[in-house]
Amino acid sequence: MTKLEQTLTEMLTPAVEAIGFELLGLEFIQAGRHSTLRVYIDHPDGITVDNCADVSRQVGAILDVEDPITNEYDLEVSSPGVDRPLFKPEHYQNAVGEEVRLRTKLPQDGRRNFKGDLVAVNGDMITINVDNEEFMLMISNVERANIIAKL
Repeated sequence: MTKLEQTLTEMLTPAVEAIGFELLGLEFIQAGRHSTLRVYIDHPDGITVDNCADVSRQVGAILDVEDPITNEYDLEVSSPGVDRPLFKPEHYQNAVGEEVRLRTKLPQDGRRNFKGDLVAVNGDMITINVDNEEFMLMISNVERANIIAKL
């Protein structure tokens, strides 16, 4: 998680929770002069389009006042979907036994991309089984991780 993403998470979490949702995580995707801030929310009863609109208005108002992002961007509020992103250690813990795809910030064992079964979570370390070979990775070194949806 970048420093900006961490700042945004800390800034937005209380507001999202105040209207009854969990802020799973967020991504700030820079694309030249125009970027995207994608905010993932969840609720035990699921997420509707109206829920996303409500959270978008709340988050948008905070971002307009605080103005933490200096360049132009689009705000997207989304449910985690079937390919649920993993942000926090508890997300990884809940995904043990699932097939996941992840990319590390820095290469480990000569690679940055891993696809396999999430075997275990131990503190800030995860174990992933890729083609019958186990890799231990630090969650803090994971750039992006998603559960692979079973169809």
